[in-house]
Amino acid sequence: MMKSMKYHFIGVSGAGMSAVAKLLVDKGETVTGSDEGFYPPISDYLVEHKIPCTTPFSPNNIPDDVDYIVIGKHAKLIPEENEEVKAALESGKPVLSFPQVLEHLSEHKENTVVVGSFGKSTCTSLLSWCLEQAGKDPSYFIGAIPLTPTTNARLGNGNDFIMEGDEYPSSNWDTTSKFMFLHPRHLLVTALAHDHVNVFPTHEDYLFPFMKLIQGLPQEGKLILCTDDMTVHSKLGEITHDSISYGLEQGTYHAANITFGRESTFDLVKNDEVIVRLSTTLLGKHNIQNIIGVAALLLETQKLTPEELAKGIQTFKGIVRRLDKKSEKTSIPVYEGFGSSVDKARSAIEAMELHFPSRRLVVVFEPHTFSWRNRAALHWYDTVFKGAEHVFMYKPPEHGSGTHEQLNLEEIVERVRASGIEVTPFEHAATGLIDLVNYTQDNDVILILSSGGMGGFIPETISALEEKFPA
Repeated sequence: MMKSMKYHFIGVSGAGMSAVAKLLVDKGETVTGSDEGFYPPISDYLVEHKIPCTTPFSPNNIPDDVDYIVIGKHAKLIPEENEEVKAALESGKPVLSFPQVLEHLSEHKENTVVVGSFGKSTCTSLLSWCLEQAGKDPSYFIGAIPLTPTTNARLGNGNDFIMEGDEYPSSNWDTTSKFMFLHPRHLLVTALAHDHVNVFPTHEDYLFPFMKLIQGLPQEGKLILCTDDMTVHSKLGEITHDSISYGLEQGTYHAANITFGRESTFDLVKNDEVIVRLSTTLLGKHNIQNIIGVAALLLETQKLTPEELAKGIQTFKGIVRRLDKKSEKTSIPVYEGFGSSVDKARSAIEAMELHFPSRRLVVVFEPHTFSWRNRAALHWYDTVFKGAEHVFMYKPPEHGSGTHEQLNLEEIVERVRASGIEVTPFEHAATGLIDLVNYTQDNDVILILSSGGMGGFIPETISALEEKFPA
């Protein structure tokens, strides 16, 4: 029996880092971790999977007998600012990024990778769930916390490894995009809208790693492209690999006869032939689009039958922070969306308008990612909140602010107000909670948009709304 390897994760509370740590636990390796703070759902996840975590950062967190040290990509995880990182780099031990660990774990599997500027986590989760429900026992890595499957990372005994691929640099010492370590056999590309402007200043900079990934796809692999996305559509002439297109209403695979409701239904169509009628509890047109992309991949690779596909989609419950309902104990519907980019925010807002047309839409927003905080993206605020009655705006975080041209809260609020939307700024979770609860009326629906913890705002606010507006 092979000796168990010991890994230490610095920055383990990142969604991707925690998922890879769990995969190593599945393999039988010993894993420890550290971070500066832990918040649900990741903190609960680490406890559930018995991954010990230490805070704050310190060189003493690194076990003396560790075999490998894995360091996250957070802006603060550099030797100049972090003594634990400094100690790791000076230890003489092998230092890895988490994509390098994934590369090793998936090297003998048939890898399916989902990439794009939005929809990745949902599509990856849905692929994994459908295969799991059909008894295929896949391995998977999801960069978020899904409701189904019941975990975001698992090493299965089947041949398939489903992975969410990220274009972001793999580490603070290697600018190679994370997904370049994943070596896909099959590739699903959801959208190529410009994102991560702090790393990719121009749209062409952003597209370069995607095109390189596509060029490396093996000839026998399937390439599934969302041609609803105008950038994907414009790049078709440069892609030499055979591809299958999909979209909401156009493409080789598309939807027809859509009925939106608590459970939405539609016909899955290939060319002009209806393949199967599908139903889903996911909200919004963008999620119908995600389902079509997943269906195209699973059917084109002949991994599932239409009947197996339909069963998986009908029972899929979605992802934490991807338009999941936060409580059944309040009469005010409260949903949380992942607001890391303008396209993700718009999709979430449009879904709320579609499913709750008679309610006032109140948005709570945190400009958490570098893209939202960067001056080059200030124009995003002109249109992103269209349809909202009121926006409660949390302050942008300060980490990494010196690495780009950072906006401040006042500038963001002024820009949103200029678009005609009412805004209430807040710098502390407690004051934001009071303002939101006092503003909320019986006929509202609340959408929380962030990719951060918002200083503990979310769980406290849910409790306050349950008390004032009980179901």
